Formats: sequence, structure tokens, C-alpha cells
Amino acid sequence: MQKVKLVEEVINTIQSGDILMVGGFGLVGAPLTLIDELTRLDVNQLTIISNNLGEAGKGLGILLRQGKIKKAIGSYFTSNREVGDFYNQGKLDIQLMPQGTMSESIRAGGAGIGGYYTKTSAGTELAKGKEVREIDGELYVLEKPLKANVALVKAAKADKLGNLVYYKTARNFNPLMVTAADYVIAEVDEIVEVGELSPEEIVTPHLFVDAIVESKLILKKEGVVSK
Repeated sequence: MQKVKLVEEVINTIQSGDILMVGGFGLVGAPLTLIDELTRLDVNQLTIISNNLGEAGKGLGILLRQGKIKKAIGSYFTSNREVGDFYNQGKLDIQLMPQGTMSESIRAGGAGIGGYYTKTSAGTELAKGKEVREIDGELYVLEKPLKANVALVKAAKADKLGNLVYYKTARNFNPLMVTAADYVIAEVDEIVEVGELSPEEIVTPHLFVDAIVESKLILKKEGVVSK
């Protein structure tokens, strides 16, 4: 099956009301080309599972300004102060999660785990409405798995089968997210022939990836620029 696609083709997989997982920490390791194309798509009422919503007017921050995001599930929204503005105006629902809890919930979604208990958030506002159980004299909060209709992830390199290699900390949440979505689109800086990647450097096996697109936008010190 041919996995190398044009970004204009694969972005139409996303429909209004979908739950999306989007890789990245700030703008680092974020699929900026896919996000840019998504800003042109006529969709709304999206739920975004991501560490944050980009920055003001950059990355997922553009989708926020466009009013396409109904709910954000993440852990670090202060990198984009407009998130707080939209929330206070009643234009955005937010589910705040500790970063490790978010990672484990995505992993649980990919592994088929129905839920897990963690001490993180016990006794805080974040535990409100959740099941709390005492285990060995300590309180644990039940967290449910996170899953998505589509995952948009970023890798440094892919072969034409869809095996993925990441660049340093730009790896962040991307390998977890590919396991927990029905359809996975990987944006990569470079596409190579099958056999050119060493098995030892492959982090995400091709069986998790449905489509590959080449990056048109990259992150540099001066901001997001054309490749």
C-alpha cells in the first residue's frame, strides 16, 4: 500500500466533531504542515488532545483563533495566553491534566487498558468527579484512557513503509499518539527508501502509520518558515 501522500489528500480524513491527537511541545515536534493545511479545511467542533495549543497565532493557535476547537485536553496551555481568554469567554472547554498523566492515558488508550490508578492529582481540583480509591493507605485517582479518531504526528525521517525516526526531544508525545488513534498521519522532514533505516533507530514501526506527508514548514529561531 502506498503510504506517501500529498497533504491535501490526507487532511480530508478529518471531519467536524473529530477527536485529534496532535504531537508537539510548544511548536517543537509539532506537525506544522498538517496543522497549516487543517486551517484551510472547513471543519469545526474539534477536540484536540495535545500538550498545549501552540502559541498565539502559530500552530494550533491558528485553529483556536478560527474557532474550530471545541475542547482542548492537555497540560501546558500558558504558552498560548489566548487559550485562557477563549476559556473565560466560554468559547473553549478545557480538560487540564498533569503531563505524566496525559502521557500515561494516551499509552493506556493505545494498549487497550480500560483505566489506571495514579496518586497524581489526589486531593486536588483535578480529581473532582473521578473515582478515588485508597490503596495501601494512600489515595489514588482513576484515570481513563485517551483515544482519537486521527493522530497528526511529526518525525524527522520515514521510509516509504512508514517506519519513523525522531529527532532528539522533538520525539515528545508523538510515538505514544500513533498507538492511540484510528488513523495516523505522519509528517516527516525526509522520506527514504525501504531498507535505509537501521532497525535500531526506528522508534515507530510502520504498522502504526497510515499515511506519510513531507514537511513544507519548519521551525527555526525566527519562527515558522517554509522549508
